[in-house]
This record gives sequence, structure tokens and C-alpha cells, in this order.
Amino acid sequence: MVLKPTVTNGIFGVVAAALITLSLNAEQAAPPKAPWRGASPEPCIGIDNGINRCKPETPPVAIRAGRLFDSKTGAVLTDQVLLIDHERIVRIGSSSQIHIPHGMRVVDLSEQMVLPGLIDLHTHMFDTPRPGISREMSTLIAVQHVQADLNAGFTAIRDMSTHGNGYADVDMRTAIDRGMIQGPRT
Repeated sequence: MVLKPTVTNGIFGVVAAALITLSLNAEQAAPPKAPWRGASPEPCIGIDNGINRCKPETPPVAIRAGRLFDSKTGAVLTDQVLLIDHERIVRIGSSSQIHIPHGMRVVDLSEQMVLPGLIDLHTHMFDTPRPGISREMSTLIAVQHVQADLNAGFTAIRDMSTHGNGYADVDMRTAIDRGMIQGPRT
């Protein structure tokens, strides 16, 4: 069977080309963001375009660890120092090797065991909706669940199902990533 070009195929091609051109031009034509002229620090724009408090910058910190579990070797190291900048570990070593910069905040865990953040690979943030529990209450319960995981040492989780709550787990991840609520990475 041989297909012959028709007027309809030509129209679809023209419409598709026009849509691509419009979308590319729309991206280029977006006005630049106006500079913040307020007296206070610049606010952050929320996912609802509302004004929110920005996620605070995490200042650099040094942690003195009495014992440190090295997950790569399975060994427990003693008298270790961790240097953390912008929520990332930048150096680890013995206290004789690592110099803590003057003025840096120091967390003294020299009597404690320090572990890497744990990963929970099977969580359910949301419970199955039940009669008498609104979507809003279900979300508040889910916030409690992710914060309980974080407080238990889980810095990353994998949500297995929202149990009929749609894509609420994606909204939860977005809220955590934007600093709107505290919780593990998802």
C-alpha cells in the first residue's frame, strides 16, 4: 500500500512546526526576573507562587567523632573529624590529620558512634484513606512519618505506594527538596 501525501498530513506538519516555534519563542521571550528591592532578605517563591521563608543556608560544621563506622571497609575508626560544607561531607580523617578552621562550628560527638545516613528502601508515607480522615489529615500523618524516619537516622527513603493518595508522594518530595518541611531525600 502506498500512502499519498494529503492536505491533512501537510496541515498537521505545519501545525506541529508552529507549535514548536511558539514554545521555543515563549522560552526565549520570558521577561527577566526583577531584582529584589525589599528591605528584608529576598523571599523564596513556593510551589503555589506564594512567598515563603527560604531554606536556611547550612553553615560549615566540623564533627568530632569518638568512633566512626566506615561503611566501605566495615571498620570502626576512632578519634575522627568530619568537615561538612553545604550539607556535604568534604573531608574525613583522624583528628591528627584534619585541621578544623578557626571559627568553624564544632559538634563534639567524641563520646558517640557516628554512622552514615541510612536508606530505607521500603516505606509508605501515606496510609490507605479511611472514612473520617481527610486528605489534609492524611498528609499531616505522612509528614509525621517522613520526619520520624529522618529522626531515626534515615537520610534517604523510597516510598512504595501512596495507597490511593494520587501523586502526593511527589508533592512530599518537592516540599522536602525545597525546605518547606524536614524529611529524608526521596
